[in-house]
Amino acid sequence: MSLPKYASIDGEIVEWENAKVHVASAAFKFGTAVFEGLRGYWNSDEEQMYLFRMEEHMQRFEFSQRFMRFNEIFEAETVTQKTIELIQANKFKGENLHIMTTSYVSGMGGPGVCGPIGLSITAQERPRSDRVLGGVTAQVSSWMRVPDNAMPMRVKCNANYNNGRLATVQAETDGYDTAIFLNSRGKVSEGPGMCLFIIRDGIPITPSISNDILESVTRDSVLKLIEDTYGMKPIERDIDRSELVAADEAFFCGTAWEITPILSIDRINIGTGQIGKTTKELQDIFFATSEGRKKEYMSWCHPVYS
Repeated sequence: MSLPKYASIDGEIVEWENAKVHVASAAFKFGTAVFEGLRGYWNSDEEQMYLFRMEEHMQRFEFSQRFMRFNEIFEAETVTQKTIELIQANKFKGENLHIMTTSYVSGMGGPGVCGPIGLSITAQERPRSDRVLGGVTAQVSSWMRVPDNAMPMRVKCNANYNNGRLATVQAETDGYDTAIFLNSRGKVSEGPGMCLFIIRDGIPITPSISNDILESVTRDSVLKLIEDTYGMKPIERDIDRSELVAADEAFFCGTAWEITPILSIDRINIGTGQIGKTTKELQDIFFATSEGRKKEYMSWCHPVYS
């Protein structure tokens, strides 16, 4: 895919190549920034782009800014409007999007500087990947998930993602697609940038939010879809490492990962080593929901074009 024509900096539409942050800023030096990744889904029947669960993403964006004690908070309504303006300026149609809104310390100073604050928004076309459709292999990482009392994962701070980078690079070097973290108690946490579900004896299970995971919007969506579709409430609890390979099915979920089947962990097949029946059903339901094809979930879909 070609690069987009425009980005948004501090509420202004600028040429893509002019979307810059100074190298002396705290954001560049220390990763003093927070972000939201969200998706735009193209509905070809309606000729409409839907932003999936925009309201919930923006609520979390506000929380992350407050938690990092930035001296200016970009509110949900403003960021939503600026995101829509950017998509319209780029005239995106016909393909799904990956969107990032970032609030960052643009000023100079040490790690404790809290302003001034800048806002950037980017949107790029991102078709559904082969790994989402075909599944991935995973490695239980030797790197531990950073605990909440060190760098809380429920805050989408840019610097947090270096923990995931270490695990990802290790996994790819060792011949896997991605990684799975354990937390400081040796329990399953999540992937480098996505949550995890297993299915045992027909019961969906996922690590609870006290296992150093992101309070994921996609995870929340999957919990709701499971309850509505199957009439059962998924179990949120600790998961042992050995329980991963005892599962009948497993999948990751996240904004970028959507619902991605896990075929094997540490080169041990999960179930048959193929995409599981329930995983495939949930994947199809999620795709239809996010594209605005499930009328009962239209409150999750924010239209871009009037």
